[in-house]
Amino acid sequence: MPQSPYIMTEREQVSKSADVWRKMMKKRFVVVLLMLLALVATACAGKTAAKRTLVEGDPYSDTQFLMGTVVTVKIYDKDKQGALDAAFARVQQLADELTVNQKGSEVDAVNKNAGIKPVHVTPSVYRVIAAAKHYSENSEGAFDLAIGPITSLWHIGFADARKPAQSEIDERLPLVHYPDVVLNAKKQTVYLKKKGMAIDLGGIAKGFITDEVVKTLKAKKVTTAIIDLGGNIYVMGKSPKNVKKDWNVGIQDPKKPRGTAIGTLPASNMTVVTSGIYERYLKVDGKIYMHLMNPKTGYPFDNNLMGVSIVTKKSVDGDALSTATFDKGLAGGMAYIEKLKYADAIFITKDKKVYVSSGLKDKFKLLKDSGYTLATLKK
Repeated sequence: MPQSPYIMTEREQVSKSADVWRKMMKKRFVVVLLMLLALVATACAGKTAAKRTLVEGDPYSDTQFLMGTVVTVKIYDKDKQGALDAAFARVQQLADELTVNQKGSEVDAVNKNAGIKPVHVTPSVYRVIAAAKHYSENSEGAFDLAIGPITSLWHIGFADARKPAQSEIDERLPLVHYPDVVLNAKKQTVYLKKKGMAIDLGGIAKGFITDEVVKTLKAKKVTTAIIDLGGNIYVMGKSPKNVKKDWNVGIQDPKKPRGTAIGTLPASNMTVVTSGIYERYLKVDGKIYMHLMNPKTGYPFDNNLMGVSIVTKKSVDGDALSTATFDKGLAGGMAYIEKLKYADAIFITKDKKVYVSSGLKDKFKLLKDSGYTLATLKK
């Protein structure tokens, strides 16, 4: 990813004031930035405007603070403002079902019954857990949905975040074992074999919810929209400026404030999901620990990568893959992505070099004044 940023699994009641949003924007690292080169107002002219069904001014838009992150939906179709309410209702519903730290959630029930009994879950929750199990297997554990005992120990992103003692990590590491997550598709149940186990869907939930919002908008006959779940970006349809052209999506500079891109790529009905070291972290004795955890060591990933952006059709795939590729590092992550026919990736290293998978070589454009250089992996 995905994770992208990584989903905060504790529902918070936060003021919607501009000051709160501005503070959040400064703190969280969002690697994907939509570069809208022009607004609809300049595009809807003459005969073209008569044929279009898009709004002629600013899009219908709403921003809410949900799941510990800023969620924004923009709709460019005329008379579709009501679709915003449906979209945010779906986000809230899934956030309530998937959160870990909120008592009474379905995932909370699964974790509380670890080593005791299987727990029946709703179809949506089962689907996202099944997707998480699939990527745990597909990535050979680089992404592990049973990472809960470790993420809760560090709790990066929360007020009580801390660096745990090695003894605490050693005690919990044996519980991080995705094969011990047993799914029963017929009964729609989830069972964790050992007491103390816990699943954490933070590395995939935002992607899953993004895809569900896309479905919701399509059901409302929306054709052109932007969905942004804390950096999980999905661009629907073509650019509102020109229906024959794709959106222009920018890749955020991971070392600079939101709004500074290192490059751009065209996209339509695609998602861009990113994981990075500066989006949420803990600083201890001058050392930065990112929020993405290595299932093998119990520590945050520590390699030469500064950010990974996944480009694919489904955000749930992008979320899981962004985490899995970050775990594998540059060479391993690139090899992993190249084997997949449905995803591409952009890797940014700490020495300010950018590597792109083969499917993006003719699409991604590095900005000349970005301070970064395109590089190629040596075979």
